Amino acid sequence: MHRAGPTLGLTGGIGSGKSTVARALAAHGACIVDTDAIARALTAPGGAALPAIAQAFGASAIGADGALDRAWMRERVFADPAQRERLEAILHPMIGERTWAEAAAAAAAQPVVFDVPLLTERGAHWRRQVDRVLVVDCDEATQVQRVQARNGWPEAQVRAVIAQQARREQRRAIADAVIVNQDLSLEALQAEVAALWRLWAWPSAQV
Repeated sequence: MHRAGPTLGLTGGIGSGKSTVARALAAHGACIVDTDAIARALTAPGGAALPAIAQAFGASAIGADGALDRAWMRERVFADPAQRERLEAILHPMIGERTWAEAAAAAAAQPVVFDVPLLTERGAHWRRQVDRVLVVDCDEATQVQRVQARNGWPEAQVRAVIAQQARREQRRAIADAVIVNQDLSLEALQAEVAALWRLWAWPSAQV
């Protein structure tokens, strides 16, 4: 994607604090394109992806509330790579279309941050799309602790998700910058983001 303003790919493992960093970047004026939020909208009640998902996986994939039954689907895609590929074949084109539409709607000089949990897994693709990659990093024990506190998941479930994601060293290998969000306070984390914003000489967007 070619645009006047700077572009950044933001990624990190579950529980790393990536979403907090995204909010800090937004506070400086970046346009945040959150691919997870797009996926949730596509699979919410009335979401555009639900008919194809129901056709591919059956009515059990849709919960009583009319949304994707995420727990039901999570069990299947973690256990069977073919099921995961089937789901991704439905969602990824739709997510991609909405991702670029949101980016195109940003002001011409406004920095655009693509918040992509699986950016590392598609590193070659994203390297062609963004100017820089920022990784938010922490150790696995911290990830587990944060996700358990936030979601109430059992430890085994959190570790299963982590195992499905890229390894820390893989994420760090593609990064132009890494924020180690290990024992940082919120204020210290925000200061790290502010320092990067100044280093990259990004404009404060009028939003």
